[in-house]
Amino acid sequence: MNNSVTNTARLLWAGLRALLVLTLVTGVAYPLAVTGIAQGLFSDQANGSEIKDSTGRVVGSSLIGQAYDLPLKKGQETPDPDLKWFQGRPQNGLGTNSVNTQYKLILSGATNRSGDNADLITWVKDAKAAVVKDNSVPGYTVRPSDVPPDAVTSSGSGLDPDISPRYAGIQVHRVAQRNGLPVARVEKLVAAHTSGRTLGFIGEPRVNVLELNTALKALLARS
Repeated sequence: MNNSVTNTARLLWAGLRALLVLTLVTGVAYPLAVTGIAQGLFSDQANGSEIKDSTGRVVGSSLIGQAYDLPLKKGQETPDPDLKWFQGRPQNGLGTNSVNTQYKLILSGATNRSGDNADLITWVKDAKAAVVKDNSVPGYTVRPSDVPPDAVTSSGSGLDPDISPRYAGIQVHRVAQRNGLPVARVEKLVAAHTSGRTLGFIGEPRVNVLELNTALKALLARS
C-alpha cells in the first residue's frame, strides 16, 4: 500500500515538473523569443504592415485591399466608385456574414465560378465597360484592349491590395483630371509606388493601391 502511494506521488510530481518545464519553455520562453525576433527583424510585418498618412494616423494595412466608393444612394445596393481615387481590383469574391448578424463582417473568398460561368462572364463584361467609361476623359480614350485582366477579375481572396502598373496607368488621366493635377505629376506618383518582382523573379510588378492613394492624398494636401 505504502509503495503504491509513494509511486503514485512520484509519478504525479514528475508529471507536475514536466508540466512546469514545458509551460515555461513553450508558453513563455518560446513566445518571447519569437516575438523578440519578429519585432527586431520584421517589426513592420509583425505589427500588421500598417500604412500611416501624413499625420501619422493608421489608415490600413498594405496586405489588405480597400474599396474607394461613394456613400450609398437611396435605393442603391452597390455603391459607385469614387473616381478621384485609384481603384483596386473587383471584390466579387467577398461574402457577407449571415450567421452572427450582430456584427457587420466582410468574408474573404473567391467567386468559385468557372471560366464559362454566365455570371462571371457578365461581371467581366460589365467591369470592362465600366473601366473604359470611367477612365476615358477628354484627350485620353481607353480602348477595351487596354484593360488588363486584374481590372475586371477579383483575386482568390477578394482582398488583393495590389494592381498591375498597366491598370494604374490607365487610371492616371482620370485621377489627374478629377483632382486638378498635371498628368505627369500623377504618372510620377505611380512610378514611385510601383514595386518590382519579389527577389527579382517571383510574381509580377505591382502597385499597392492604399499606399498610392495615401500618397495622392498627401500630395493634394500640399497642393
